[in-house]
Amino acid sequence: MNFNLDRDLVFFDIESTGADVVKDRIMQIAMIKYPKDGSAPIEKNILMNPQYPIKPDAIKVHGITVEMVRNKPTFKEYAVELMDFLENCDLAGYNSNRFDIPMLTEEFDRVGINFSMQGRRLIDALQIFYKMEPRTLKAALKFYCGKELENAHDAMSDTKATADVFWGQLERYQGVDYIDRDDNLIEAPVKNDMQAIHDFLSDNKNVDFTGRFSRNTEGNIVFNFGSNKGQEAHKNPNTLRWIISKDFPAQVKNIAKAILDGKMK
Repeated sequence: MNFNLDRDLVFFDIESTGADVVKDRIMQIAMIKYPKDGSAPIEKNILMNPQYPIKPDAIKVHGITVEMVRNKPTFKEYAVELMDFLENCDLAGYNSNRFDIPMLTEEFDRVGINFSMQGRRLIDALQIFYKMEPRTLKAALKFYCGKELENAHDAMSDTKATADVFWGQLERYQGVDYIDRDDNLIEAPVKNDMQAIHDFLSDNKNVDFTGRFSRNTEGNIVFNFGSNKGQEAHKNPNTLRWIISKDFPAQVKNIAKAILDGKMK
């Protein structure tokens, strides 16, 4: 790859104890630096002890266990090395603007180092993907059906276009297998069977449509937002009462009431 560079460019990816960029910790950081002078890329792959509990769901994603990092140095011990490696570099990743960069910044801040974004250029490949392959109804109709959307945002035109897109999806993905993020194979999930489609699209962890409540690996309902994120809801009655008293969707309030009444857990 011959990138046109006037500053070193570092691609990097983080594996962590969970998805909360403020509370969770880095367990692995992998980096490839492409020097602006065109010399060979420099790779660095670091495992570190997060000194923080690893969420079971995170282990399912990256496979890094407590035993693998127990005796590794901490982020604090690597901080200077990382700062030196990333000095005066642009940063690139996949969903890095929303996850990897904020988490890295938090880790540096935690050890008293200001990891400044001033002057850095940030390259997020996911954002390029979203912008160049838009997920609008107009784009979907063109992609799946080869049609142009006329009278966009007229409710009936949009409804007809959605039906056309769905039929196009059924035809395009007939017999096509799906591999999820945990490398589990689902055989031909998109088929002309509404129950099968529903099951494929459903997020079995979310308890409500907005995702305020979800289920943990033990099947218990936990908060999925705020300072109590990840905590079992039935153990936090004050938070449940607060939800009921505030401007949350009716479904969320009803779930909170059911948990308080012992009808859900």
